[in-house]
Amino acid sequence: MECVVQGIIETQHVEALEILLQGICGVPRERLRLHEICLKSGPSLGAVASEIRILCDLEQAEPTWTVKHIGGAIRGAGAEQLSVLVRTMVESKVSKNVLRLFYALGYKLDHELLRVGFAFRFHRGAHITVTVSSVNKMLKLHSTDEAVPVTPGIQLVEVTAPATSDNYSEVAGAVSTFCEYLAPLLHLSKPGISTGVVPTAAAAAASLLSDGAGTTM
Repeated sequence: MECVVQGIIETQHVEALEILLQGICGVPRERLRLHEICLKSGPSLGAVASEIRILCDLEQAEPTWTVKHIGGAIRGAGAEQLSVLVRTMVESKVSKNVLRLFYALGYKLDHELLRVGFAFRFHRGAHITVTVSSVNKMLKLHSTDEAVPVTPGIQLVEVTAPATSDNYSEVAGAVSTFCEYLAPLLHLSKPGISTGVVPTAAAAAASLLSDGAGTTM
């Protein structure tokens, strides 16, 4: 399982967000260049739809491949009260032949994206990963060198943390607490709930840039 929230920020404020994250996390950032290929099951696999993501890490000297299946969100009154989405998720390292395998199983290409930016990975009540990236679409199949922004001037921010059925409430709480530190720059919410950019972002970014460093929390 994983806990996840998302938000957006204007590209002009990303540098300030990086300063803030550096101050909070106390770890170096990782460069991010991820080719994401989304496949959906064909009719031959039955009536239940299945979607998987093939992720190719292009930042590595030798690109590495991961397959990721995102299941449904947990349901119930308790889940509705959480400020983060808790969903089932399974991922595994695979070889570069993975696409051929899933095509043979009847999966079809739905869409593909290139995410370019940076990530912070750290422990703060939970093992949290923050990614900040521009989301780009390919003009030609698998042509990552010709990718163009889906939403120019806007970048996606995603906060995720692994969880289990026994500790997801505690992990969700840790993610929510962490997100409060970012509130002056952006609002993070469950995926699919768009809240737009926050009106305080420009002033908060200016303050962070003038200080030259984030405040250690």
